[in-house]
This record gives sequence, structure tokens and C-alpha cells, in this order.
Amino acid sequence: MAGIDYEISGAIATITVNNPPLNVFTPTLHHDLFDVLQDFNTNPEVRCGILTGAGDRAFSAGDDIKSERPERTRLEVVERHLSPSHAFDSDEYPGWEHEVLAMPRYKPIVAAVNGYCFGQGFLYLMALTDVRYASTTAQLGMPEIAYGMGGAGGALSLGKLIPHAAAMELLLLGEKIDAAKAERMFLINGTAEPGELMATAMAAAERIASHPPLGVRVEMESYQRGLDLSRADSLALAGHMYRMARSVQSTEPPLAQTTDTEKGSS
Repeated sequence: MAGIDYEISGAIATITVNNPPLNVFTPTLHHDLFDVLQDFNTNPEVRCGILTGAGDRAFSAGDDIKSERPERTRLEVVERHLSPSHAFDSDEYPGWEHEVLAMPRYKPIVAAVNGYCFGQGFLYLMALTDVRYASTTAQLGMPEIAYGMGGAGGALSLGKLIPHAAAMELLLLGEKIDAAKAERMFLINGTAEPGELMATAMAAAERIASHPPLGVRVEMESYQRGLDLSRADSLALAGHMYRMARSVQSTEPPLAQTTDTEKGSS
């Protein structure tokens, strides 16, 4: 049965888009993802997440183009667009995808891109993950421009995330790119063989989860908010949050990061 699988192991939550064969998103899956992310964000035991797709073929090939769109009047279309998603049923488009993208998130998520990553799958990759690994067989892209469907660059503020020329190539040419090129364009952090992808993502997630959670929380929020602030305001915000966190933290380093030299000198 199609759904969003959610598994917690220790401090790591694995979120898996499970709708074989290509893990396309239906309106119901958008809603399911929203619910899962709410739990992920609020569960104090979870320190980091991994987002991936079921199987080897796809992270997610995008939205399900076979989902029926009911006929609506122009007024109904506008009213639906301006209303929050909880005001209507989740079994049609547009649905909860806007709420997913707009949800504040200050916990890191590591991506494991296993295969096709197109359209809405690419949007979620860029908006919902912070450290990204892809299999050597992965393909990524935004082919929607060929069908007159624009706006992804604005939805992601993509020009803030990767160089302008790379963003324009991705958005305007509408071509699929392989994992090696995605790494050169700074879309992902690295590649791994398909059989090693999840282990690579898990190692990164465990490393993040080993750090003091308050420090990670401060780093995430000050980084995200700083993107939209002036340099002076960003510096002030980071300083305030840093001092707040340090005032309640121990000065001792986490046990996982104590070096052999430090152990020997204690």
C-alpha cells in the first residue's frame, strides 16, 4: 500500500516515500508526509532524519500525473488556492504540498537519492534536506518547463542555494542530469554506489546526531533566518542565539568527539 514509511531507530528517523515503482506523490502522500514531518520536528528523541525512496528505481519521479483533477469554476480554483489545506479534502490537487514546503524545520535531514528525482521529488529534495548523497545511477531534474509548468526556481529560491548559471540551466533547459553533474552543480554533497548509499547517508546522520542537539538547533535556525537578513542583522541573530545556547551548555566536548590525545591527558 502506498504511503510514507516512518521508522525511528535511536536518534535517527528514516522517512521513505513508498509508492512503487517510481514513488510518485499523490495528494494523500503529500498529506502523509506533512503528518510525518510534524512528528519528526516535535519528537525530542529524534535528532536527525534520512529522506529516501523505496526500492532502487526512484527517490521520487514527481507528482502522479494520473491523479484526476476535478472540474472547478474559476472562483472555486481561487478560493481553494487561498485556503489552508486543512480546509478541504486531501485527495486532490492542489493539496498539502504547499504546507510541506512552508513548514518550519530546524532538525537536519540527510537525503539518500536512489534513482530518479524529478519534479515534486526534486522540490522536496532541495527544500527538505540539508546534506545530500545520491547513487551513481541517480538522475535529477525539473522537466516541467517543457510542459509550460514554471515556478520551481521561485518556490525554492534556487539562486540562493546554487550558482545562478547552474540554477538557470536546470530550470530552463529542463534536462535530466546524472549524479556526477549534480555534484558539480552543488545540488548534492557526494555520490555512492547503490549498495552503499544508505550506509553513507546513515553515517552522516549519526555524525550529526552525535552533536549536542541545542547546538544543532541553533545552527539550523540561525543559518536559515540569516539567509534573508542583512549582514548586521544576521550577525546579531547568530550572536544572540549562540550566547543563549552557551549559557545553558556544558563546556565539555561531546564524548564522541573526544580525541585520543585528550583521553590520554585527562
